[in-house]
Amino acid sequence: MLSEEEKEELKAELVQLEDEITTLRQVLSAKERRLVEIKQKLGMNLMNELKQNFSRGWHDVQTTTAYKKTHVTLSHAGQKATAAFSNVGTAISKKFGDMRNSPTFKSFEERVETTVTSLKTKVGGANHGGGSFEEVLSSTAHASAQSSAGGPRLAEGEELQC
Repeated sequence: MLSEEEKEELKAELVQLEDEITTLRQVLSAKERRLVEIKQKLGMNLMNELKQNFSRGWHDVQTTTAYKKTHVTLSHAGQKATAAFSNVGTAISKKFGDMRNSPTFKSFEERVETTVTSLKTKVGGANHGGGSFEEVLSSTAHASAQSSAGGPRLAEGEELQC
């Protein structure tokens, strides 16, 4: 229990503290305004401050031992990975070259050439005299579509032209 005198003293102290807090807020607000004015006059803004802070922080990170060790380790790993990929690429190129020169591939290549020649002859007939592979395929697809649709309907005396 507090006496009446103690209560009065505490109430007076409370009022005094509230007044001091109000005064301090006003002083702080005035100082913050002055700070903004000075920064504007010096050409400083939030973005510049952030850049400076970031640069300082990045510099601090780069000077740490952990960063330096990690940088060296990753650099070596990158060099080794580059060498490994180069070796893999060389090996794949060699394998493709070996495969292309193999008897199986040569046989396959001959069969494809024979088939293309046969298609050109069948589709091209005596009228077309060959043509590119794409033309032969296009002509074959056109002929196939016509035959599956029952062929074109021609008027009497009309000839089919491709």
